Order: sequence, then C-alpha cells, then structure tokens
Amino acid sequence: MESLDLMHIWATMSLLAKLVTLCLVSMAIGSLYVTFERVLVLRQTFLSSAKFAKKSRPLLEEFEMGAVRDMAKLDEFAAAPLARLTKIGVVSWLRHDGDAAAVEFVRRELSRKLDQLGADARKGMGFLATVGSTAPFVGLFGTVIGIIVAFVGIAESGGGGLDAVSAGIAEALIVTAVGLIVAIFSVWIFNYLNGRFEKLDMTLEHAAGELIDFMELARGSSAR
Repeated sequence: MESLDLMHIWATMSLLAKLVTLCLVSMAIGSLYVTFERVLVLRQTFLSSAKFAKKSRPLLEEFEMGAVRDMAKLDEFAAAPLARLTKIGVVSWLRHDGDAAAVEFVRRELSRKLDQLGADARKGMGFLATVGSTAPFVGLFGTVIGIIVAFVGIAESGGGGLDAVSAGIAEALIVTAVGLIVAIFSVWIFNYLNGRFEKLDMTLEHAAGELIDFMELARGSSAR
C-alpha cells in the first residue's frame, strides 16, 4: 500500500480544488484564532471578576457605593465585566438616589447591560458556528470538483477501470476529510466556549441580583 503523499496530492489537484482546500485551511486558521483569543479573554475575565468581587464585597456590605464605583473604575479591573456591570448599577443608583423607584431604574439598567456584556463576550462565536456548519459542504464541493476532473482526465486519455479512477477519487476525497476535520473541531470548540459563556452569564446575573438585594435592603432601612 502506498503511503499518503500530501505534496503529490496537492500537486495533482486542479486549481479549483486547491482554492477550496485553501478556503478550508483559512477557516481552520480563523477558528484557531477565535479559540485562543476567546479562551484567553474568558480566563482574564473570570480572574479579574473574582478579584473585584473579593475586594468590593466588604464595601457593598457597608453600602459604600461611592467607594465601589471608584474601585470599579480602576485599570486593574478593566477586563472584568463584573466591575463594569457593578459600576453601571451603582452610578444609576447614585443618579436616582432619593427616588422611590431608584431600585427599579437600576434593575432595568442592569438588565440592558447584561445583554450587552453577553454579546461582547461572544464575539467570534458566529464565525465558529458558520465554520462548523459549512466546512463539510465546502469539502464536499471540493471532492465533487476533484471527481469531475478525474473523470474528465480518464475520458481524455481513453483509459478506464478501477485503477484509472481510484487515485483521482482518493485525492478528491481528501478535501472532504479536511472539511470534516475543520467542522468537528469548530463544533467542539463552539460547544466548549458556549458552556463557559453560559457560566459567565449566570455569574453576572447572580451578581446583579445581589447588588439589587443590597440596594433594596438599604432602601428598606432608610424607610424605617
């Protein structure tokens, strides 16, 4: 059995099949970039948010909202969505302080901010989803082109039989294999990152709920 010679396969591919293969390689590179970039962003996000939560918790318990707002503005928490979310809530609270509906204003503001933070965190996920769903079809298109080219070559040479078509078909099927590999990788990464983003969403929603609880508690204490 002859060994798989990728350079030979590349050399014998038609121009269109080569373009399809290059398209798949570009999709794979793009998926790798999104993967590493989002993994690093998520890691920094969780670390910074945990650090901010630890430092801001005592201030929230003392209801020192001005100090919490100032802490959220520090550069060390620039990568923490929890800090941005808390700053929005605190600023809204301070702006409407004394208003009977202040807590409701904060709740609506935090709800809008949660949607924005979720969308920001998921940058690149659309690309992964697109690659995962289209890469097999792109590979199949390359295979169809390769088979057509193989049969055209047979017709021109006047040859026939299994030996005449097996090499060309095997080379064409390589493109489908590449498409499947790219698609499987993209889908796995998409599902992994989506799980991490859902965890981030739950963390931020929990933090927003706690902030509202602190404000309602303070409002009830002041009313008495």
